[in-house]
Amino acid sequence: MTGKMYGYARVSSKEQNLNRQLDALAEFGVADDMVFADKARGKNFEQPEYKRLISTLREDDVVVVVRVGWF
Repeated sequence: MTGKMYGYARVSSKEQNLNRQLDALAEFGVADDMVFADKARGKNFEQPEYKRLISTLREDDVVVVVRVGWF
């Protein structure tokens, strides 16, 4: 792989916890400093860290997104 590997995590409220998603990204091999995370409501991708991630991406980069089920 010639590009960089980034991760994206998101929860829809400030009360929710990102830890399981961050742990899963780390297990996948995404470095902590390459993870972008949002804690915000919204049904679309108008999230600040998501926008920052998209503006950072270059050709051959990989984005890992983990969806952790409801428990």
